[in-house]
Amino acid sequence: MFHVVLFEPEIPPNTGNIIRLCANTGSTLHLIEPLGFEPDDRRLRRAGLDYHDWASIHRYRNLRVFLDTAQTGRLFTLSTHNQVLYSAADYEPGDAFMFGPESRGLKRETRESVPPERRITLPMMPGNRSLNLANTVSIVIYEAWRQQNFDRG
Repeated sequence: MFHVVLFEPEIPPNTGNIIRLCANTGSTLHLIEPLGFEPDDRRLRRAGLDYHDWASIHRYRNLRVFLDTAQTGRLFTLSTHNQVLYSAADYEPGDAFMFGPESRGLKRETRESVPPERRITLPMMPGNRSLNLANTVSIVIYEAWRQQNFDRG
């Protein structure tokens, strides 16, 4: 239904939780290397429980390979630097949402490589830096799915 794109994820339990989320929402997970962990990391496995077998997961050597080969719909970037609220965008099945590394987020040129209306953000209290990656992915995917009336087709 939707595509979650993790650009250089660093924390295994976050990715494990996102694997579980993708399995439960019918979303495809795209991991862009380098990863901050090994794919067989026990923390990744523990957080993802047995959902690895139920999730569609793809790995890419770098961003260019992802952009050239992944078959997704429109690409959205997420950042605390973006201006469009995630709840203001209209999503379509097949849309892809790119999230940056936990410690630094997406680089400016990456997040600005999409049209301005696809540069989305989540509101937070002033002065706060960021939300947990797995929580952010959950909020966005469930909003996109809600807009599709939670269609399971």
